[in-house]
Amino acid sequence: MEALILDAALKTATVERIPIPSPSSNEIIIRVDAVALNPVDALYVFNPLGKTGRVIGSDFAGTVESLGPHVPFLNPHMRAGQRVAGFLQGASSVNDKPGAFAEYLRIPHDLVWQVRDNMSLGDAAAISLCALTAAQCLYYRLGLPAPFSHEWSRKANTSCQHHLTVFIYSASTSVGLYAAQLVRLSSKVSNTPIRMFGAASPSNHPMLSSPPYEFAALVNYRDPDWPAQIHSLTSGQGVDFALDCISEGSSVAQVASVLAPHGEMAVVRSREGKAWEVEEGTLPSEPLYGAVWEGLGEETEYQNMTLPASSRARQFAVSFYRFLSSSDEMPIQPNPIRLMPGGLNRIVLDGFALLGPGTMEQRDGNRTEEWMKPVSGEKLVYLLKADEKSN
Repeated sequence: MEALILDAALKTATVERIPIPSPSSNEIIIRVDAVALNPVDALYVFNPLGKTGRVIGSDFAGTVESLGPHVPFLNPHMRAGQRVAGFLQGASSVNDKPGAFAEYLRIPHDLVWQVRDNMSLGDAAAISLCALTAAQCLYYRLGLPAPFSHEWSRKANTSCQHHLTVFIYSASTSVGLYAAQLVRLSSKVSNTPIRMFGAASPSNHPMLSSPPYEFAALVNYRDPDWPAQIHSLTSGQGVDFALDCISEGSSVAQVASVLAPHGEMAVVRSREGKAWEVEEGTLPSEPLYGAVWEGLGEETEYQNMTLPASSRARQFAVSFYRFLSSSDEMPIQPNPIRLMPGGLNRIVLDGFALLGPGTMEQRDGNRTEEWMKPVSGEKLVYLLKADEKSN
């Protein structure tokens, strides 16, 4: 099979032929039809953590090809031919686990969710990693009431008698778009009024003001006084919960400044990673952090930190994906996607040129093709099969 393989010495990835994997007793083999790009995929190719020879990439959607021998007993509903989606770790750790940018992959049977017939695999590929990131931040760490049962909620999933306020920084990012939908679901299942505020580019405000996001008010993240605007919108009270979907540079300090005295915030990047820094003693409390990779239930090791394997985080991920699979209708809408031309061989040349290297503000602006326009409010998706249709 073909796969996109890391070359750590040259800080790139190239398409190579490698053997098709075989499943362990509790794994399934998936024929990959679509992959979606995340900034972290590009980051750890241009700044390698893994060794040469590693399959890169995270998000995927495809069709179950075969099942490990124990899977029919562990999951009687799983079958060959089923359309599923999920994510792998790619090269985002120093371990040697293979990623998703390949024609076939193997994954535990319970870390995928079933894609409905009315959803394209391209759309499905854009959901798993970022939606789980948002769910972890809101439900698992901040403790907002969840629309599904999970054992470790920090706050009871019962109705509140007062309204809550939630602020999402970089609301038009993939994580931000899913977070907004999950906040709405939290409000619905708990009968709790929630006012949601966001910071994003003005060009995305019309989309963010409309269903399924429905922010109460939005500010321009480039305005230096946007924190003062949020305080004004909340009558000086600040917000109960905040999620920083970028967590780099000064964003964490700015987001923390709009919290109410009792407020809590979650970040998507750790202080140890040096993506953001604040002066000691300036934050009201330490932001809550945990990498999405914890949901895979395996140790994640970076250059200067290690996240231990977490059975709790893995069970939360299983519960969330079960929720996506078992609802009568898909409970969240996929983010807008941009179908990119080509397959695995164009990901580094085109997709990674748009996504990195560097911060979210540093992108290659010299390309003139229509599909190379700056990315805002959409996900880059590649179809691995030339004959794969949009539905």
